[in-house]
Amino acid sequence: WMQNFMDLIQEGNVGLVQETKKFDPYRGVKFSYYAAYWIRAYILKFIMDNWRLVKIGTTQAQRKLFFSLNKEKKLLEAQGFKADVKLLAERLKVKESEVIEMGQRMDNWDVSLEAPVRNDSEDEQKSFLPHDGPGIEDIVAGQEIRERLKDVLSSIDDKLNEKERVILTTRLLNDEPRTLQTIADQFGISRERVRQIEANLLKKLKKVFEKEMPDVQDFLSSERIVPATGSE
Repeated sequence: WMQNFMDLIQEGNVGLVQETKKFDPYRGVKFSYYAAYWIRAYILKFIMDNWRLVKIGTTQAQRKLFFSLNKEKKLLEAQGFKADVKLLAERLKVKESEVIEMGQRMDNWDVSLEAPVRNDSEDEQKSFLPHDGPGIEDIVAGQEIRERLKDVLSSIDDKLNEKERVILTTRLLNDEPRTLQTIADQFGISRERVRQIEANLLKKLKKVFEKEMPDVQDFLSSERIVPATGSE
């Protein structure tokens, strides 16, 4: 904002226009005093909005700290006090975490994620951001296990009757499982009978997995091979 002083003046003019709309001459307040309040408010808001590329001062506490934190630090130090986080929070009536956050934001400049790590480096800042998702090894291992799971399920397909096959494909292994009632209506049986068939099928699957894939029980427990809550 310091690079374009005319923008700052223009914001003051906008504040003056706003003051003119709201000024009431019958309330006993001087026009110049009321105008100064609005002009100052718009200028300060412009400074705060353009202080960083990432907007600062989005809450009431942040706005208070933006204008008062450094002044309060200097005041405490001039009085012989150590301006620590706890004392600043008490004096400014904000949380300690808010003092820490605003101090960090004001003491450091924004850095573009596409900026190089060093002047002589081609690596960008974003290359070193932590990744919250699974690592490449976990992804590859998961794909291999899913292929094994697919093979195991294919091997038992001919051992299942029609009802079990429908329950397996449309309910147990489906992202949007069918309800017990819709399957019951399809075969003309009761909802409770479908539940019994499903329970027996799950027992069969458990035995097969324990025999064919004993080393991946943790993975299988995270895969949805049981009905989702509310899918009855």
